[in-house]
Amino acid sequence: MRRLHLGLCVALIAAVAVPLYGAAPGTVTGVVRDSAGEPQIGALVQLLQPDFSVVVASYTDAKGRFVFSNIAPGRYQLKAIATSFLPALRDGVRVRRGTVVNLTLNTLYEVMQWLPAQPKAANASSDDWAWTLRSAANRPLLRWLEDGPLLVVSDGSGGRPRLKARLMATGQAGTFGESGERITAAMQDTPSDSRELLARVDFAPGTDGGMESMLGFSQDLGFAGSVQSLAAMAIHPEIDSAASEGLDEAAFQSAETIRLGPDVTAKVGAAQVLARFAQDNAGTLVETLPFASIEFNIGSSTVAYRMATMTSPSMTADASQTAYWLPTLVTRDGNLAVEKGLHQEIGWQRQTDTSGMSVVFFNDDLENPALEAAPSGHAPVSAQALYDQTSGLMRVAGPNFSAPGMMASFERTLPGGKRVRFQYANGSTLVLPALQRSVPLSQLLAAAHPRRVQTYALSLSGTLDGTNTHWSATYRWQPADTVTPVAPFAGDALEPYLAIRLRQPIRERAEGGGGIDAVLDVSNLLAEGYRPYVLPDGSTLIFAQGQRAIGAGIVFTF
Repeated sequence: MRRLHLGLCVALIAAVAVPLYGAAPGTVTGVVRDSAGEPQIGALVQLLQPDFSVVVASYTDAKGRFVFSNIAPGRYQLKAIATSFLPALRDGVRVRRGTVVNLTLNTLYEVMQWLPAQPKAANASSDDWAWTLRSAANRPLLRWLEDGPLLVVSDGSGGRPRLKARLMATGQAGTFGESGERITAAMQDTPSDSRELLARVDFAPGTDGGMESMLGFSQDLGFAGSVQSLAAMAIHPEIDSAASEGLDEAAFQSAETIRLGPDVTAKVGAAQVLARFAQDNAGTLVETLPFASIEFNIGSSTVAYRMATMTSPSMTADASQTAYWLPTLVTRDGNLAVEKGLHQEIGWQRQTDTSGMSVVFFNDDLENPALEAAPSGHAPVSAQALYDQTSGLMRVAGPNFSAPGMMASFERTLPGGKRVRFQYANGSTLVLPALQRSVPLSQLLAAAHPRRVQTYALSLSGTLDGTNTHWSATYRWQPADTVTPVAPFAGDALEPYLAIRLRQPIRERAEGGGGIDAVLDVSNLLAEGYRPYVLPDGSTLIFAQGQRAIGAGIVFTF
């Protein structure tokens, strides 16, 4: 009887254990190749949990093969990393007995031939168009992981994106040159394996001809590099000066990327800028603004030198927007001028899957720095300023100055996919002193002078579970009397004071082919850093480096 009881207990325990532990361990094998089909020796392959934590890692052998054994059954992600290639990620890998997954590594030029932009801020919008290159046939192809490293994402079809379209209906207030309501149509096409085309048209309904447009083209030259050309144009009938109305501007940019070896890349190019007033035109502004850079890759670190002459565009814009490629225009002595200078920098950065840091030392010789103000009351439009009737903002040129500086950043991925970033900058900026009496605009501008200051910034971003709401919040402290950026040529500088961005998917098409998103963008939420000054006519000018701006809209992706 005792043996019978013991046998029943063993049987009961086995019956309970089978559902829990009955699934046999799985294996994952495969081969890592490049786009030409050549096996890649020594590529790092990682098996990841859905939260991107590493389960197991291994290097490929002489035939590009890898093997993972004794893996608990379930769904994972598989990632491959190799020198001179973008990391490749395969989503939704179901591990069981005999799972085979082959990965293909691509260079950036093979995946997305496009004019290289400066590094984006960690709080930059993770809007699908800016952050993901995808098509209905191939699903996600290129994306960032929660504001993290760039990855090539594949579903195994091996196809390339062909056509992508986007329609946006947005409204914005508080930004110079922004005409309020706006309709945007954008299209990206890949007519062949070595060409890329991007077209965009923005127009403001209910206005007399306000429009922005952009057309970009690139050609991959294989290992030698690539060439890119881009044309951007803006017609602003709402922007004028004292004697002229309507502002037209255009920029034609061409660049060449040259690969001098597996770890050395150089970029050279120039932008030709044209601008004029549509009425009572006294002449056309013509400027040539060259740029160049060279990068040395040493493992996960990069050492780079960069020279630029056009200041960075609006920090709220990205490379898919027309405003990103147009310079900042001002007036000086009644004539159009462009904010420009000679910027030289030497920088170092290191990027991993979970963290990144960078240090940049620079020297700037800045000409025509733009000062922005909001007139209060009925301030007359001065010949010294450009005035935007829609936003109620004006721009004037401050005194030229030269200064060295430095910027350091550190970012890290937190549990739950959140991203935190710290940034410190030290350099010179124009400041406006407090004046106790009313003064003419010319005397006020003459009082502006450069001063060395420090700024500190913090950025947090992430995605809410359940709702899939992507959010980012940044705060950059700086002295209240500063009216120009500390690092005007830095493409990854965070915005001044408190900024919040939200992107809420409303409807997502099956398999990631597109959908509808709602977006909200608020800059300088607390309206900090305002410098009010009274003019002799009793009107007030409120200067600020970053005016409070609010934008919102609906984005349709096809």
